[in-house]
Amino acid sequence: MPDPDKSGATREEAEEASAFSHPAVPPDVSAAYGDHPDQVVDFYAPRDGSTAAPLVVVLHGGAWRGPYDRQYLTPFCDFLARRGFAVANVEYRRGSSSPVPHQSVPHQGVEGPVAGRWPETFDDVATALDAMPALAREHLPSADPRRTVVTGHSAGGQLALWAGARHVLPEGAPWRTPDSAALRGVVAIAPLVGFALAEELGVCGGACVQLLGGMRELFDERRPYADPVELLPTGVATTVVQGRADTTVPFELAEAYADAAAKAGEVVGVTLLEEVGHFPVIDPAADACAVVAEEIAQLAW
Repeated sequence: MPDPDKSGATREEAEEASAFSHPAVPPDVSAAYGDHPDQVVDFYAPRDGSTAAPLVVVLHGGAWRGPYDRQYLTPFCDFLARRGFAVANVEYRRGSSSPVPHQSVPHQGVEGPVAGRWPETFDDVATALDAMPALAREHLPSADPRRTVVTGHSAGGQLALWAGARHVLPEGAPWRTPDSAALRGVVAIAPLVGFALAEELGVCGGACVQLLGGMRELFDERRPYADPVELLPTGVATTVVQGRADTTVPFELAEAYADAAAKAGEVVGVTLLEEVGHFPVIDPAADACAVVAEEIAQLAW
């Protein structure tokens, strides 16, 4: 009898290999939204020549860690552009590539790259989203910023949900906006959300604790400012797309987010794809990627 764990691992390896087999697709134009080298956004015009096309803002994953940047999502961005969307692929500051973080707060017991920078990771996402309408008008005239959907994969899914919830951040939060952003909605792709549960499940090697400063007291103190589960309801149309066979970010996190939304009186759409892992949802060669694009289209048009 075949070993299900082994066959599952083989499938995941094949899925990851497929997702990363596509060559990087250069943008049509790039623009800075700040002075730091990571404060940049790449724009992709709709390939069908559309004008006033919906704008999809994309936030990459990689557990908020330095070695992982926006490049792995460029084939996904091109896939969306070929489906008639204008696309903005956002870079942001991530954790140090060394085990020693730039923060003064120690990350005890951390081996390898540290996840995220507090508060810079959130500063950058907020700044990029605030600057996006003007940047799009200047650099991507085929885009219609009035029809903006924010999406993100994995850790980027958390950032996408957070970007749609800034108006419900606690009073005094530097990223809080007076009202909800002018978004058509958020599509979170396998989001690393629900930090407490993620830590219980050991997701991504303690990335959520690292993101918030690396110490338990900081994790508890900062979670209400960073974890979308703590920021419900938002009043923003939201959909989550997740593979049931995802072992990098378990689908239980998506279900827990939707359950928390329901308890808060809000409906979050959840599409769970059978026998799909962490990477087909952003792989242009996979059927799951087309499902994500359709969910975006449902909100954008």
